[in-house]
Amino acid sequence: MSLAITYRRSGDPAEILEVTKIGEPPSPGPGQLQVQVSAFPIHPGDLMAISAMQTPGREVIAGIEATGVVTEVGAGVTGFSPGTRVAFFPHQGAWRQVVNVDATIAVPVPDVVPDEVAAQMLCNPITALMLRRASQQHFSVGFEGVVLNNAAASSVGRLFTAIAEHHEIATISIVRSEQRAQQLRDRFPAVPVVSTSDPGWIEQVRTAAAGRPIPVALDPVGGATAGDLLSALSPGGTLIIYGDLTQEPIPLHAATVLHSPLGIRGLTINRWLTSVSPEQRASDVASAVMVTTGLLHLFDVAAVYPLDRIADAVRHVSQPGKVGTVVVKP
Repeated sequence: MSLAITYRRSGDPAEILEVTKIGEPPSPGPGQLQVQVSAFPIHPGDLMAISAMQTPGREVIAGIEATGVVTEVGAGVTGFSPGTRVAFFPHQGAWRQVVNVDATIAVPVPDVVPDEVAAQMLCNPITALMLRRASQQHFSVGFEGVVLNNAAASSVGRLFTAIAEHHEIATISIVRSEQRAQQLRDRFPAVPVVSTSDPGWIEQVRTAAAGRPIPVALDPVGGATAGDLLSALSPGGTLIIYGDLTQEPIPLHAATVLHSPLGIRGLTINRWLTSVSPEQRASDVASAVMVTTGLLHLFDVAAVYPLDRIADAVRHVSQPGKVGTVVVKP
């Protein structure tokens, strides 16, 4: 028998997630790998999906991303062998000790990447790459245009800042507290940082932009802050929403768009799965591995928990002041 993190109903993940004994998976089928999981991350999006479960009563194994070691290879699989370290994403039911996954969603983990980082090697970097691609649909991005990066201290936010710097895309980081702001100034000295704890933060954003257009704002939070970001955009600008952490509506006054044409669009990793070509997905995965290897110092680990402390791990995800990703090691 092996263990997995499961749930049967919607609700607070810290209360409904359980460590459950499950049967060992069968030998991997054609095109599959069997992986002994060594670590998995807990993303805020994972917890939102768990809390919104639509089919109560059915036992579901949680998680979509993990890293581990290949123990067995199915027929027709090339490029992997027992003992190969891999990361995989997306696989529904990743939070378990042993799992069979399609080889097409697995990538070898470079030796320099520790398990705690390999566990977060795909979802967040791919999201940051998607944000860069979406931002550059505005012709001024990469030239005089400035991108507002809300929740810039988050894992995705930090990766986007680093990727943007590499591609000479001007950004302004936006965070919730002066403490977070100073942390980012230390890491990215050339990037302006504004804290929403200051009542005049929108004016600070405009000052930091120094007259340059603001064609794009990136926001994983929603709620009132997203409405404020809209007001800071230049005519024709776009608010790109890639999360809903507040789970609150965005206040939008008619005057905001009456005299200044603006756009709002959503972007999620699910769209990457369903609308991006297989060739683009393969390119993004390869880029994610390169990003991880080159930016190891940005993959902060907030804490590492054993499987039997899943409730503590989940609570840590929303802990004030948390920096980095919470990782669980089965």
